[in-house]
Amino acid sequence: MKTLLLLRHAKSSWDDSSLRDFDRPLADRGERDAPRVGKALAKRGPLPDSIISSPAVRARQTIEAVIKSAGISTSPQFDDSIYGATPSELMKLIRSLPDSSDCALLVGHNPTFEEVVSRLTGAHERMSTAALACIEFHVDHWLDVEDGKGKLAWLLSPKELH
Repeated sequence: MKTLLLLRHAKSSWDDSSLRDFDRPLADRGERDAPRVGKALAKRGPLPDSIISSPAVRARQTIEAVIKSAGISTSPQFDDSIYGATPSELMKLIRSLPDSSDCALLVGHNPTFEEVVSRLTGAHERMSTAALACIEFHVDHWLDVEDGKGKLAWLLSPKELH
């Protein structure tokens, strides 16, 4: 079995209009929400053995906070292709994950993450900022992940964790 965790970055700040979208940091709410999601992941599991994140500032800050609060020892890799990826591009990345990883965590952006959850599971769920989806696949190889073959095991949003 393979488990995919999809984490949308936490709430970002729009305070500095001179920043490029890529460079926007977390807002105060995002700084509060990301560690909450990490603690919830540590309690619920499974913990990822592979982490790939968008290199955007808000995604980096989100995964750093989640890793710290969840006590995850896996270091994230940053993949430029996640920022601005289409659902098809993200699917290609998922299918190329190493089979040595049983639980992979991807960190990125909407609308792509919502669309991929829908594509993989048939569930049309809203992914708020800092939402974390857990999708299970009854496959041995990531290459075998297909549309509609995943089961949405759970979806957490920060509002549920207050």
